[in-house]
Amino acid sequence: MGMFDFLKAKKNTAETAKNRLQIIIAQERNQRGAPDYLPLLQRELLEVIKKYVNVDADAVKVDLLKEGDHDVLDISVALPDGKA
Repeated sequence: MGMFDFLKAKKNTAETAKNRLQIIIAQERNQRGAPDYLPLLQRELLEVIKKYVNVDADAVKVDLLKEGDHDVLDISVALPDGKA
């Protein structure tokens, strides 16, 4: 039975790799339809936010989501805690 467990482990690894690949492909397909202006918008938003709050470049995330017939611009800003 030990030999069959060895073969079963490979199947799980292959299944995991397949699932990961499907996720990567789905993300790439989603990004293909994204407007070209999103990276520029993200940079400009970061510049404006930096005028008022000291944040890192990774602190601002801009996504375009589809909700039914509407496109929703989702802006997320991770602000530093107020402790100095």
